[in-house]
Amino acid sequence: MSDEKRLDPATVAAQGLGWIDEATRAIIPPIHVSSTYLRDPDNAYSSGHMYIRADNPAFEQPEAVLNALEGGAGAMLFSSGMAAATTVFLSLKPGDHVVAPKIMYWALRHWLLNFATGWGLEVELLDMTDLVALARAVRPGKTKLVWVETPANPTWDITDLAGAARIAHAAGARFAVDSTAASPVLTRPLEHGADLVMHSATKYLNGHSDLIAGALVTRADDDHWARIRLMRVQSGNVLGSFEAWLLMRGMRTLFPRVRSAAANARALAERLSAHPGVAQVLYPGLKSFAGHAVAARQMTGGFGGMFSIRVKGGEAAAIATAAHAKIWKRATSLGGVESLIEHRASIEGPTTPCPPDLLRLSAGIEDADDLARDLEAALEAAQR
Repeated sequence: MSDEKRLDPATVAAQGLGWIDEATRAIIPPIHVSSTYLRDPDNAYSSGHMYIRADNPAFEQPEAVLNALEGGAGAMLFSSGMAAATTVFLSLKPGDHVVAPKIMYWALRHWLLNFATGWGLEVELLDMTDLVALARAVRPGKTKLVWVETPANPTWDITDLAGAARIAHAAGARFAVDSTAASPVLTRPLEHGADLVMHSATKYLNGHSDLIAGALVTRADDDHWARIRLMRVQSGNVLGSFEAWLLMRGMRTLFPRVRSAAANARALAERLSAHPGVAQVLYPGLKSFAGHAVAARQMTGGFGGMFSIRVKGGEAAAIATAAHAKIWKRATSLGGVESLIEHRASIEGPTTPCPPDLLRLSAGIEDADDLARDLEAALEAAQR
């Protein structure tokens, strides 16, 4: 679509960049399942496709749409969010120093502490809401990557992206942002100084809890991006054709889904703040939340569909609350159309930084009053 820059991003997503199959005039793309492609008589590949691990035509539309939504210079799909994230770190060299948050997606945190260090990276975790601490932690010439997640799972801490980007760049480091919880509907990190944006596309980008995928978007099509692309090809961390087709289908409804979930989360957070069984609600949209002012500055159109509650009565009461919920489903993941509830400390184990009384909630697109009544009944049952 030649005039995509004049269109609202919601239109870009819903129209899929206006893609049309030239062979059939279909408005929905076909699923390409071939693993290999015919060479020309002179052994060239005039089609641009050689082998599915390197050049899958199923990637072209979803990568182009995501790149347009983030305002990047290129996008890549991966077999999972973890594959996308770890590829960024593995594109560095042994001995490089990286800085990442103490509060972040637990699987990546575990990988950094237990596998990236074995690769030879020097990993330092800190409170990314504290820019003074970040400025002290970076080492000019030695720190090669500053990684942040905002809002940060599962306490939804907010990092000042523009401030963190300035600190990273002053030290000569790249600045990467896990923007899974915000999605490009609410935050475009490249506009705030990020060099790379990562998404677990399993979550909001797809939004239907029926595939696993990851994505990266870059500010510049440079040597580092070329290295990441080569690593994707050589490691085989690629998405399947059917999964790419599902992801494109999901991305068409990204904006209405995220906006609906964010409206539900805000209404629920405000309502539960006054509930006698709740000790604290963690949600960037609440004025009482520590990172609210920063979130209001860099998030547009809402504060996301994720929030957490700390339950009075501690761990036992939190687990009992989840057990009594009926509409909210006890399941891992987030960003789907259905509402999910989870006691994170049980999942993450003894090394978790997550408080034992915390329940993580992913608001779906159901009726907000139904969701609220279900949680209130569960809280009351757990306190008996």
